[in-house]
Amino acid sequence: MNEQLFTTTLIFLGAAIIMVPLVRKLGFSSVIGYILGGIIIGPFILKLTGKANDVMHATEFGVVMLLFIIGLELEPKKFWAMRRGILGFGGLQMLVTTAILYLVFYSWIGWPYKIAISLALCFSLSSTAIVLQILKEKNIFNTAAGEASFSILLLQDIAVIPILAFLPWIAHPDTEQINHSAMLINMLPNWVKPFSIFIGVGALIILGRYIFVPFLRYVSSSGMNELLTATSLFLVVGVSQLMILVGISPALGAFLAGVMLANSEFKHELETNIDPFRGLLLAVFFVSVGSSINFNIIKDNPLLIFSLTSIILITKFTILLGLGKIFKLSNEQNFLVAFSLSQIGEFAFVLLSFATKLYLINDELNSQMMAVVAISMCVTPILLLINEKLIEPHWNIKVGNDLPRAKEMTSDHKIIIIGYGHFGSTVGRLLKVNGFQATILDHDSDRIRMLRENGLHAFYGDATRVDLLRGAGAEKAEILVLCLDSPEDNYKIIQIARKYFPHLKIFVRARNRLDTYDFLNKGVENIYRETLGTAVSMGVDILQAAGMRRYTARRIGHRFENIDKLSTRRLAKEKLKEKPTFTIKEALEREAELLKDDNISFDDQNWINLEN
Repeated sequence: MNEQLFTTTLIFLGAAIIMVPLVRKLGFSSVIGYILGGIIIGPFILKLTGKANDVMHATEFGVVMLLFIIGLELEPKKFWAMRRGILGFGGLQMLVTTAILYLVFYSWIGWPYKIAISLALCFSLSSTAIVLQILKEKNIFNTAAGEASFSILLLQDIAVIPILAFLPWIAHPDTEQINHSAMLINMLPNWVKPFSIFIGVGALIILGRYIFVPFLRYVSSSGMNELLTATSLFLVVGVSQLMILVGISPALGAFLAGVMLANSEFKHELETNIDPFRGLLLAVFFVSVGSSINFNIIKDNPLLIFSLTSIILITKFTILLGLGKIFKLSNEQNFLVAFSLSQIGEFAFVLLSFATKLYLINDELNSQMMAVVAISMCVTPILLLINEKLIEPHWNIKVGNDLPRAKEMTSDHKIIIIGYGHFGSTVGRLLKVNGFQATILDHDSDRIRMLRENGLHAFYGDATRVDLLRGAGAEKAEILVLCLDSPEDNYKIIQIARKYFPHLKIFVRARNRLDTYDFLNKGVENIYRETLGTAVSMGVDILQAAGMRRYTARRIGHRFENIDKLSTRRLAKEKLKEKPTFTIKEALEREAELLKDDNISFDDQNWINLEN
């Protein structure tokens, strides 16, 4: 069985590798490529897969990881800032969509109320994976449409919690025997079992506060990045298993665990470590969705499936369009939100499977509804193409051109300081007392903990990783300050910033002259030797103590510092031309020659300010 699983997974990955570049060239989302790849290799076309459901169950872990990362993004401060969009726009969308779909299913189709309410709740959700990818690809995340879409998706993801708690309440009593893996809940009295979700949430709050963060601090003290990656996966797997034991969806547990860690200093590092695994498993998950679509079901019930898909898309589109008007979205933004969110989301797969296990829907209806979900996802890029080609030109504006009018990032995100030791902390304190708050990245967990206790926006992580820099806000920041001890790490980050964040203005710390030479020869301009200013200041004080006038001594120090910077640039060019035997002694000798050639006069009347 393991051999079959590996073979099927290999085929799924191969389909993704072939199909995704093709659909991306056509301008469609990569998710559609995964689903189409699954359809092609599935049992109804090439018949390359065995039991796709075996792989699908395994790769549902990708959805679990997606929920964990979304939970990490849900900081209380961010939630409060977006409360109108999340609770207002998102809440109304869920309530109105669920109510109308329930009436359609119950009154028009004639399904029993348990089936009608279960499917209405499932279909009111939209695809977080597809929509977030669209926002990122179109670079419109910070537009009004992007913020509205994210608010709605966030509310929907949170709504999964009460939905998972609600479905067992309306299920048949016999279903309590089907969840044999929920060992802990089976030990509880019957009257307690409905409250299992609250037991699980309470346990996670305690674990997050008193276990998770201290445990991560202990692991980070080892300084081994791979160990922290293993710990990240351990937390997600462990929390998921705990939720299974109490009879709750593992995806719900992962989301709550992410929320518990959203305010910790490890937020960005956890997100960075887990994201590659989440992306891979989600890719295989969507391929398995495509391969599991039962085309015999579609062939036998085409009217039901396609009419139901159309009704859901039209209903959600109309509701979103109306709510957009209420929340005063412009026409072009409103249509983009409505087209983007009208499909059914990937969590419908999880909820449909859960409802089937609870005997709320039978296997045949489950297969039909799985097809409806997949078809609605595949239609999404076509809807967006209609919007882009037909709707947006009507308004004579393309969404995304209003980026300069989008809500700007607050001042504490304009500057990123990497490395907060004796050098970086001095820079940070100077900025703070003048009203400039910076995002701080450092690899010392104890230091980060202290900084956060003092109210600074500090995070633990390895800043030589592009995804971590992106998570820290490098795409929107203006200034990057590099204060690490290692010049190699500083330059590695410079290379990353030049490639992925070319808009950033970079300031870098150098330990000594030789480091400065290397940075200059690599095209770095804003370089600051950590000992130069202090050494010159000390020299000025010594000159005063030796009898020189204070004003003259200060001007001499200032002039010496400027000439030192100028000579450093000249010597850097010579060092680049010569052999690696260029030594400090030679550097000092050549600097002395430059100083002599400059014929410096220390007369107060001949002061010349040599700017670098």
